[in-house]
Amino acid sequence: MSVASRGVERNPGPSSAHTANEVSSVEPDWSREQLRAAWDPGRQLLRSIRQYQAFALQSGPIGFLGRYWNVLMHRFWSAITGADIPLNVSIGGGLLIPHPNGIVIHPDATIGPNCLIFHQVTLGTGGTKTGSPQVGGHVDIGAGAKVLGGIRLGDHCKIGANAVVLADVPPGATAVGIPARVIPAGAELDTEQFSTR
Repeated sequence: MSVASRGVERNPGPSSAHTANEVSSVEPDWSREQLRAAWDPGRQLLRSIRQYQAFALQSGPIGFLGRYWNVLMHRFWSAITGADIPLNVSIGGGLLIPHPNGIVIHPDATIGPNCLIFHQVTLGTGGTKTGSPQVGGHVDIGAGAKVLGGIRLGDHCKIGANAVVLADVPPGATAVGIPARVIPAGAELDTEQFSTR
């Protein structure tokens, strides 16, 4: 009995059930950044960045003390996590960094809302295009991936672990390999092209 005859679709298209549960690429989900415990290094680091940026808008002694305290907290949590995320980086709300060790983000890079970044990820300069990466909304970046140069990662795209991305990735696509090859959204993955025989 074939899959189609049982009424099961192999690649279901978008439906209201799928889109209702989809994470937004525009509207930040701030609950993703809420502390789960006092010892939550990734969220604590992100919290120090958010609070520093809020106090940077204030003048006077409250603004100065708030910035000073959050610089200290940022340095502490950066040392604990081994991450290099600058205080002035542009990060959309809802960022998840569950394993923050070794994450390096260039100060000029921008990250959209509701992204997921795993450990040892680098968002930096270099590559074939000048500038820093522009990451869209709800982008998942796997462990050890390197995203280099003035490229754009489209909304809802995925970057595979240890991929080296040097070119734009369209929305919904997946980039894997060194250098990264783009698999369009909805395309079947041909595993033969990745074999090392």
